[in-house]
Amino acid sequence: MKIKNKEIAKNEKGLLIPKTDVVFQALFGVKGSERILGGFLSKILNQEVKKVSLDANQNLVQETVDEKLGILDLRAIIEENIDVNIEIQLVDKANLEKRILLYWARRYGVQLKPGEDYRSLRKTIAILITDYELESLKQIPKYQTKWQIREEEYRQVILTDVMELYIIELPKFIKYKKNKKKQVDSWLKFIENPEVVNMDENAAIKKAQKELEKISSDEHERYLAELREKYIMDQKATEDAGYYKGIKEGMISVAKKLLQQKISIEVISKATGLTKEEIE
Repeated sequence: MKIKNKEIAKNEKGLLIPKTDVVFQALFGVKGSERILGGFLSKILNQEVKKVSLDANQNLVQETVDEKLGILDLRAIIEENIDVNIEIQLVDKANLEKRILLYWARRYGVQLKPGEDYRSLRKTIAILITDYELESLKQIPKYQTKWQIREEEYRQVILTDVMELYIIELPKFIKYKKNKKKQVDSWLKFIENPEVVNMDENAAIKKAQKELEKISSDEHERYLAELREKYIMDQKATEDAGYYKGIKEGMISVAKKLLQQKISIEVISKATGLTKEEIE
């Protein structure tokens, strides 16, 4: 994994970048931001979201930066009967597909109280936004995918509409520019860089821009974003170091086998990238 030589938390003009999870929470997940979140969800779900209620029990902004990334998920109820869970993941983590299912299952299962009928279970939606491409979705050029339970042969038949999973891969959004036709595009541009969006084209984004300016001028919010940025960069550096350590260990193993075959040190050095001293 390569570490990008850029700041995650703020752009050149000083606005905090919304894709940083603590900034995303402060922008979309606090009381008063229902209209902003509703506008965002309307474009992702391709339906008008008129009513949004934020989860009163959620821990909106966590000030500790030594926790596992991704726990700052945003929870809400839309139209009074649909549960929504949103997570932004900036660091490439294994088994993320399993985790989004687990998050969905937790939101779905917690609805049912002892003695209640299954009919009381509400539709539950999990939305995952990643700052990297998922290996399992490499063959799909779309930056937004929607997942449901379908019959293998009769794929048009959905078992139930209570489960929906949405995965948005930001690098694909940037890479496949010609494929950008959805109305969610403006929101993703805003999340990546709020300076490049035409505010006049979307009232909710315009409101989000003004709110982001307030957040960005708040010393405490900037402090949290900077701490989070440092933590994210440390995580990427740690994974990067582990990746290259694994490569070098693999080359050492190859070099040992080549030495056993009486291959010259010069040839082994060219083949593995190891120095003569390391091989000796």
